[in-house]
Amino acid sequence: MNVTRILSIVFLLIAFGLGYLLFKGVDDVMEEEKIIARTEARIIEKLQMLRDAQIAYQANHGEYADNWNDLKSFIEGGDIFIVQRRETTTLLEYGKEETTVSYDTLGSIPVMDSLFNERKHPNFNLENLHIVPGSGGQEFEFFSDKIERNNRQIAVFEIRDPNPVNPARRENNKAKALRVGSRTDSSTAGNWE
Repeated sequence: MNVTRILSIVFLLIAFGLGYLLFKGVDDVMEEEKIIARTEARIIEKLQMLRDAQIAYQANHGEYADNWNDLKSFIEGGDIFIVQRRETTTLLEYGKEETTVSYDTLGSIPVMDSLFNERKHPNFNLENLHIVPGSGGQEFEFFSDKIERNNRQIAVFEIRDPNPVNPARRENNKAKALRVGSRTDSSTAGNWE
């Protein structure tokens, strides 16, 4: 064998090795992005369930739960009332109309049966609802308060992932962490919507 042939074989092996390393690097990044997307989808699903529970809690108590234990107790033993709304419109003098609104409570349904039934959430586990998926047991951060808007007290809440798995969400002191609600506005929207 001559030197040219030996160098060709060596360079070919080096090219295959570098090609494999490049492929492996790209594949690892894509796999990591898939894992982050799956984890964030599970976090969003839990945040949506917690939002539904907070809205029901606020409808019953006039404020949002500021900790997991209060919200859990409500989910386990609370009721959602079924209310019928009726409007009656009467014609007044000179063509004006007056509308009277009346509400009638028809009954109630337990929160577990209404929000977290087997049909909506087949694998629902109340004991793990407050745990952030993929975090190793870390809990969501709960916040609730009342703020003043137009001389009225408005209840607000925020439930937030304390340690995002996505590196892009960790920037600026975790300002982009997945969350639902707002500390400064009466919103129940999630920042992924």
